[in-house]
Amino acid sequence: MTTYPVPVTDRRDRARSDAPVRRRPPLARLFLGEREDARWLRPAFWALLALTAVLYLWDLSVSGYANSFYAAAVQAGTKSWTAFFFGSLDSSNFITVDKPPASLWVMVLSARLFGFSSTSLLLPQALMAVGTVALVWGTVRRTLARLGSTTAGVGALLAGLVVAATPAAALMFRFDNPDALLVFLMTAGAYATVRALPRGSWRWIALAGVALGFAFLTKMLQGLLVLPAFGLVYLVAARTSWPRRIVGLLIAAGSLVVAAGWWVLAVALWPADARPYIGGSTNDTVLDLVFGYNGLGRIFGGSGNGGGGGATGGTAGSSFGGATGLDRLFSSEMGLEISWLLPAALIALVLGLVVVGRRRLADPARAGLVLWGGWLLVTGLVFSYMSGTIHPYYTVALTPAIAGLVGTGGALLWHARHRTTGRLGLAAMTGATAAWSWCLLNENPDWLPWLRWLVLAGGLLSAALIVLGSVPQLRRLVAVGVLVGTLCGLTGTTAYAVVTTTVGHSGSIPSVGPSGTSGGMGGMPGGTNGPGGSATGTGDDSSDSSDSGTQGGPGGTPPSGADGGQPPAMPGGTTGDGTTGDGTSASGSGTSLPSDSSDGGSRTGGGMGGGASTSAALEELLRSTDTTWSAAVGGSQSAAQLELDTDTAVMAIGGWSSDPTPTLAEFQADVAAGRIGYYIASGTGGGTGGGMGGGSSTASAIAEWVAANYDATTVGGQTVYDLGAGG
Repeated sequence: MTTYPVPVTDRRDRARSDAPVRRRPPLARLFLGEREDARWLRPAFWALLALTAVLYLWDLSVSGYANSFYAAAVQAGTKSWTAFFFGSLDSSNFITVDKPPASLWVMVLSARLFGFSSTSLLLPQALMAVGTVALVWGTVRRTLARLGSTTAGVGALLAGLVVAATPAAALMFRFDNPDALLVFLMTAGAYATVRALPRGSWRWIALAGVALGFAFLTKMLQGLLVLPAFGLVYLVAARTSWPRRIVGLLIAAGSLVVAAGWWVLAVALWPADARPYIGGSTNDTVLDLVFGYNGLGRIFGGSGNGGGGGATGGTAGSSFGGATGLDRLFSSEMGLEISWLLPAALIALVLGLVVVGRRRLADPARAGLVLWGGWLLVTGLVFSYMSGTIHPYYTVALTPAIAGLVGTGGALLWHARHRTTGRLGLAAMTGATAAWSWCLLNENPDWLPWLRWLVLAGGLLSAALIVLGSVPQLRRLVAVGVLVGTLCGLTGTTAYAVVTTTVGHSGSIPSVGPSGTSGGMGGMPGGTNGPGGSATGTGDDSSDSSDSGTQGGPGGTPPSGADGGQPPAMPGGTTGDGTTGDGTSASGSGTSLPSDSSDGGSRTGGGMGGGASTSAALEELLRSTDTTWSAAVGGSQSAAQLELDTDTAVMAIGGWSSDPTPTLAEFQADVAAGRIGYYIASGTGGGTGGGMGGGSSTASAIAEWVAANYDATTVGGQTVYDLGAGG
């Protein structure tokens, strides 16, 4: 049985030779391609990877530690293998982050190898961008191989370039959120699925299941949104008997369960008192996290999920996704991050299926369209209508699908350019991209104002040239129009992606585009012209990157009291900044702690996690402790920033999403055993400086107990209680 890709000429008047072709040695084939390939194809592929690497690795530390929540967990993993395994927020293993730990594993290994820094933290993320480009290229090339090596190669190069030039990718592959690994693993699953088709390979479809299993361990159910597309493609396009196809799918399902379930089972069997609390859950189990906070709660709301459009009336341009509906992906920050080539991808999907017509189900090009189209439609519809928490950067998961459709559909329409459908399809893709890019660029009219007009004029002119190519004497205009239209169509998205890489991003909900411009889409449906996040640069490897007070967490509601305003009064008559309700300093009787009222010793992004600062005095105080936790503070974001600033373990009371831990009795026991050095008051009910955890009733009870039994003092502008001084 013949496998593909096979060399097929692009020219219709050249007969295919049945003589065997001598292949190059493996190393030469890796760098130069097959002998039948155009000489420039494989070097162009390597140039694309090199360009992607330069773009994504250049000035990688501009964002500092990016999202301090995950950065602190990586730091903890470099100190404790237990923290590494569970994804603990702190090295003393009090609580985990609110996601499974697969993405942390990769970053921790990098930090252990090169030392913990901004660069070692983000290096794996950037390299995953290069890997994703390569996998998309390989997948598209194989599905298009029967169109000829040149057409397949050009379509694959176009798809890879679209991945690198997508603003959402430029944002998240230089950030420490789990989405980079998620996208890489889903793309690896797509590649393995396509490799399984020629012979119905059980090995390759099993590898696809393994990839999705680890995608589950990266971001849980979101990693399985591509599963229907992969399963359908293998079922209808694998070149083997129907019984073997079904067996192959069962093997893939088993591989997925094993790859995803081993960690879940290990956590379930591990004694609860010997491991950290599972952050985000209500009962300290991974399954509750899967089906609650990180699962159905994301789709339907509830289970600790705020925001979203349907459930809470969130507005586009906010830190959440805006109103639900088909226009959600085109509006607000989502539009700027992902929708540049979305119209072209949808056109390519519909007309590509028309072009393949009545070809057999196992046709590789049809399989490619079904794979990428199913990925785009299922994930896109879920993102459009989910009522729970959704942030604009989630849309990076659509990048490979859009790229694959543009490359696959564009190549099919080019191959059918002798037909009216092919020419009109190419013109429609070009014209729609130009018009939509003008709309997106027009939302930031002060940034490169000439660019949107260049893109619009060039794209519409190219579409006209393609249509004029219908005249027999003007057929050459089709090639000119496609070339110019492709360049113009990629200009807007590429410019926005490049400028995104030059700006430092911090906090939990970063946004794309040039610094100082709005992330909103005031003129788009549902737009409010409000920023979707913050963009701040630190320019070094320190922890100076702060979390904007307007940002929520990695999947939660923005914490109360984190809007930069004066924190409300603490139990005991003090506010979160260490002053009494009338503005006077609260000093503890009988307690002598170092204080620092100068500005010179503070830096942004401190323990408050909401735009406050960690003073040099507070850092020195916590570093001098030898307790299990140097301090306890309300909320994970506050604890995370303190950990980064002081290089100590900090107990995050309530975790990120008001987790019921620790109880007051547990906290009192830890204090009595001398395991906690200080308690830092940082907001309502004992601290909601970052992450919602500090706002729980448990946190309030702890804050009241501490205030009633210990004396408060001010250290660097923050209220601190010495838990070792006796109550």
